[in-house]
Amino acid sequence: MSRPAVFAAAVIGLAAVAGGCTPLTSYSGFQAIEAKPADMKIGEDSKSTVTEKLGSPSATSTFDQNAWYYISQTTDRVAFYKPRVIKRDVVAIKFNPADEKVASVDTYTLKDGKVIAYNGHETPTRGREMTILEQLLGNVGRGGMLPQDDQDVPGNRPQDRR
Repeated sequence: MSRPAVFAAAVIGLAAVAGGCTPLTSYSGFQAIEAKPADMKIGEDSKSTVTEKLGSPSATSTFDQNAWYYISQTTDRVAFYKPRVIKRDVVAIKFNPADEKVASVDTYTLKDGKVIAYNGHETPTRGREMTILEQLLGNVGRGGMLPQDDQDVPGNRPQDRR
């Protein structure tokens, strides 16, 4: 093989490896098209005008139907690694319950988030654990493998007798 051919093959191989390490960026959640959630005017916009400008919210509060959330997130993924969140924006719009006008507009970013430590303990269940041998031989002697007369059992079709 000639020297230029080896060099070209090496360049193509390095380009393929470098292309495989290019991060893939994905966008999910609310995408502002014409108006931004942060541009809603306090005391002027109502639930109907916010819905007209932004569309339905990403989420509403479970306990207060007057709190709407517009959530968007940008993630990066390189090769087979776990996706990494680059940017997250949560805009909380709260409405006055009396007249349904915008009472406040708060913007939260990834810096405002908090990591929650989950408890990895398991709640024990009632009963006992069976060994592999007990699971394999558990039905021996119960007649589960023998053919049974299931003609009068609900759900079975009657046999076609001619």
